[in-house]
Amino acid sequence: MIAIAWINLIRLVRDRTNIFPVVIFPIVLILVFGISFGGTGRPRLGVAGGDGPLAAELVAALAGSGELELVRVADEAEARDAVERGSLTAALLIPAGYDRALAAYTPVELPYVARNEPSALQLGAAVRSVVSRVTMTARAAAYVREGSFPDLVARIGRISVPGVTVESVMTGPARPVQVSSFDIAATSQLLLFVFLTSLTGASSLIETRLLGVSRRMYASPVSSRAILLGEAAGRVGMALTQGLVIMLGSGLLFGVRWGDPIGAGALLLAFSLVGGGAAMLLGAMARTAQQAVSVGLLAGLGLAAIGGAVVPLDLFTGPMRQIAHLTPHAWALDGFAELLRGNGTVADVVPQLGVLALFAAALLALGSWRLRAALTR
Repeated sequence: MIAIAWINLIRLVRDRTNIFPVVIFPIVLILVFGISFGGTGRPRLGVAGGDGPLAAELVAALAGSGELELVRVADEAEARDAVERGSLTAALLIPAGYDRALAAYTPVELPYVARNEPSALQLGAAVRSVVSRVTMTARAAAYVREGSFPDLVARIGRISVPGVTVESVMTGPARPVQVSSFDIAATSQLLLFVFLTSLTGASSLIETRLLGVSRRMYASPVSSRAILLGEAAGRVGMALTQGLVIMLGSGLLFGVRWGDPIGAGALLLAFSLVGGGAAMLLGAMARTAQQAVSVGLLAGLGLAAIGGAVVPLDLFTGPMRQIAHLTPHAWALDGFAELLRGNGTVADVVPQLGVLALFAAALLALGSWRLRAALTR
């Protein structure tokens, strides 16, 4: 079994035509997407308006979070233009009457302008947390005094109401988790190329069948179980090799983070098992190597697009998200998102690992059954 798996890996490495699709192309795509969608810097928040002391306190609190870069912009038009062009992750618009409204405790809106992308959504959560913390004392005092705010501007943050104590408790970090565009691009390209390389690599299994190598292995004193396990291990090994190339290459070249190492390794292994099972099934069903490559490209790119490895899952609507989770890609993306954005561990991605294991078990079982039938008929 080990010898069969090792031979498959040797064929992958020695074939020089694999250098571009396995090593160069995914790294280039990560570079292109990472630069196109913001680079590796901190999220940039533009702030427009707000000239009073209370507005200045809010701006200072935002700047003091330490995990974002605050940029002053002239007005709303400039802020929206900068967000649309991508030079700002998002913008907060402080209205001219912010101080007056807070002092009188009348409703006031703070528009938040952002594109529908993960970094902007995370930054929005951090901005809401800071706004809530800065205005909490005023809101509590307004509740106690039934809306009366005498001299609030001068006393904000030092309100003393007899018999009432205002206490602020923070749970977890009130700052955005720093996930760069390179992290997001690397995750999607990892899943895309691991599955794509697995499917297109099924052509080597077909060549083994057509050249009669598999039949000669059956004639040797080797059990059919060992042959099938060896071929399956070879397919999974090729997928793991592709995944490790992307993980290590993107980490060394672009500083990509993968979260908890054990969790990331478990997700890569589970998805490689899925890719290996799909390659076994395709290699057993296709008649020629050209057919396997064509079907592999179509299926690999199509499932990646549906599963969120081409367009981020955050942009999918409700029905499309449900359809996306019919693919293993979406579950793997959810797992990596939990590791990166939620600072999760392997215990937090157990549900995703379980679903991927079911995908892998089904594909490996079907692939082994079809391959055994193809080799023995």
